[in-house]
Amino acid sequence: MKYRTLGKDLKVSAVGLGCMGMSHAYGAPADHKEMTNLIAEAVDMGYTFFDTAECYGTDDDPHDNEKLVGEALKPYRDKVIIGTKFGVYFDTSVTAADKPVITDSRPETIRKSLEGSLKRLQTDHIDIYYQHRQDANVPVEEVAGVMADLIQEGKILHWGLSEVNEDTIRRAHKVCPVTAVQNRYSMMARHYEPLFPVLEELSIGLVAFSPMANGLLTTAYGKDDKFDAKTDYRSTMPQFTAEAMEKNRELFALLKHTAEEKGATPAQISLAWMIEKKPWIVPIPGTKQLSRLEENGKSADITLTALEVKALDEALDHMEMSAVYGGAQVKTR
Repeated sequence: MKYRTLGKDLKVSAVGLGCMGMSHAYGAPADHKEMTNLIAEAVDMGYTFFDTAECYGTDDDPHDNEKLVGEALKPYRDKVIIGTKFGVYFDTSVTAADKPVITDSRPETIRKSLEGSLKRLQTDHIDIYYQHRQDANVPVEEVAGVMADLIQEGKILHWGLSEVNEDTIRRAHKVCPVTAVQNRYSMMARHYEPLFPVLEELSIGLVAFSPMANGLLTTAYGKDDKFDAKTDYRSTMPQFTAEAMEKNRELFALLKHTAEEKGATPAQISLAWMIEKKPWIVPIPGTKQLSRLEENGKSADITLTALEVKALDEALDHMEMSAVYGGAQVKTR
């Protein structure tokens, strides 16, 4: 495994492990023992960066994922970087799998959330603590002030923002330096690329979530695949419809052709493409399978030249592709 630095000094594995899908959004929650073993395998492979959030869970246990991650990483706590998030909870009045989120980043809520996360993660500090979504009722400067206090208290070491634009980043960074921004980024979702000069200027890393467009860029899915409407967000994602599979044929062909040239898999190409773009981009693909964990981790070893990355970008720029899932609806209190 290779490593890189987010912000000034947060050293992490070049590929992280997004743990959300073990408990939430991708079917029924996985068995804790199996996932504990998988996380231990990840540590053995050199993964050091693990991502969760206080809201990743089920109606019965809204905090399932933090509990799982905390227990699994307890034996390796001094070797790993744990990121978790505050500031949203799910609207449980909605019965669909893809429930809206309600924002709450009031200072008192942040502190209560942090104490809960510390307990569930079985640790005395969070390595990087993200504001999950912006709260229209709480200025980001106020949130940044709370983060500065928590860093001073030693309860968090770094902080970050998720799904944010340039204005929000600059305003927050002035109050308390931001280490990383966690935004949706993949070959199908490149709308944040205009932020790259800003992140470079401010020495802020990009943690890319959904780096394979929720798994579509593995090219492992077809038009006949079905997903549980009660537990799996993919059941409503536009890129998994039969029509989208047809529309994305050129994209799949590009991935497969590049993978053949590089002796890699399409999934690895989709990750290597972003890893090679900037030394401060770290994807955090999720998985519940050992084979995928190994495959994703090796994507940082695939070399794409600047010209090859540029050629891929140009191909993507001029290619028809389907819509891609953009995230849960965000509501204010």
